Amino acid sequence: MVQAIPTPPSKLLFTTTSPSITALSPLHRPSRAATPSFPGNSAPKFRCQAAASTAVPEAQLKKKSIYDIENLTTWLLKQEQEGNIDTELTIVLSSISLACKQIGSLLQRSSIINLTGAQGTINIQGEDQKKLDVISNELFCNCLRSSGRTGIIASEEEDVPVAVEETYSGNYIVVFDPIDGSANIDTALTTGSIFGIYGPDEQCLVNFDDDDDTLDQAKEKCVVSVCQPGTNLLAAGYCLYSSALVFTISIGNGVFGFTLDSTYGEFILTHEDIKIPKSGKRIYSFNEGNYDLWDEKLKKYLDHLRQPGPEGKPYSGRYIGCLVGEIHRMLLCGGIYGNPKNKNSKNGNLRLLYECAPMSYLVEQAGGKAIDGHKRILDIKPEQVHQRTPIFIGSADEIEKLESFLA
Repeated sequence: MVQAIPTPPSKLLFTTTSPSITALSPLHRPSRAATPSFPGNSAPKFRCQAAASTAVPEAQLKKKSIYDIENLTTWLLKQEQEGNIDTELTIVLSSISLACKQIGSLLQRSSIINLTGAQGTINIQGEDQKKLDVISNELFCNCLRSSGRTGIIASEEEDVPVAVEETYSGNYIVVFDPIDGSANIDTALTTGSIFGIYGPDEQCLVNFDDDDDTLDQAKEKCVVSVCQPGTNLLAAGYCLYSSALVFTISIGNGVFGFTLDSTYGEFILTHEDIKIPKSGKRIYSFNEGNYDLWDEKLKKYLDHLRQPGPEGKPYSGRYIGCLVGEIHRMLLCGGIYGNPKNKNSKNGNLRLLYECAPMSYLVEQAGGKAIDGHKRILDIKPEQVHQRTPIFIGSADEIEKLESFLA
């Protein structure tokens, strides 16, 4: 409430004890009888004085409010307005994020709704398919078809690339692994989805009969030529299914992470312009059960990592069994991940087109490196859709150290 404070005539001020009250109600207006009297004949002078303003630091002005959130849809629209992507690619990315939400929901309830265990089928790689491998593949394909902007789909779970009849513009080529680390599903451990998007090639756009939704060998070869090499990627990303559901993406201008807020059902920007720490944690991630099957030079590298470092501690070994989980930790903490060739797997275990290339694209955008032991992953030209490759991926300094051992 406002009070009249008696002071010398030139220094009489109005003050308020409640900054939220800007006007006096009739009940609080002072009556004439309550007006203070002053000695002498001079009438008191009242002057309103504004509080002195203080300059707000620029950093404080830029600080976001806790209510100032940016979701994936808003972020994509901004990228479109800035000319980084077109409308068709915005729709394709939105459809992929919807598929990830659906897969994440199924994973959380997989034990309850009996979606654990094997499907009883084998994919093109000769691997036993989990129930959610098959279902997640269908979810991805359906979301991409319904976008109307996808021309060709290549998936780990499909024998050959699939032509999308429902497309009417865009004609983007989307490659993906619907469930990476599906062996972790039954034990509720980390899994993920990986995707990469390539631009259309007009020479490879063909007409399909109503009952023909796959490509023959000649057309498959055409698709491979479109999808190579990884340097042609327009966008790539992954979705992590763990204690949080994190959608991480790059469209060629950095790496951005969005965490699903189940309250809103929206992916919220939580990791802006991710960069792999230059002096990150000393972490290596290799399946050391295959140690005796590896090359001698690689063994010496692993032996070196186990030796105490400058601070008297060796590297910490971490292995999740899910490429998405390994890369997510690396982006935030640093380190190195390796899936090398061995005596039993001459070409490594991971697929080049829809696992290694998209992840290498992300890591390079975040300041890291990815090689097959001799050359850059993104420079490798695939000869088959399901071609495998060794991969070493991580912080730039860690990859350079590895290269010195493999030289």
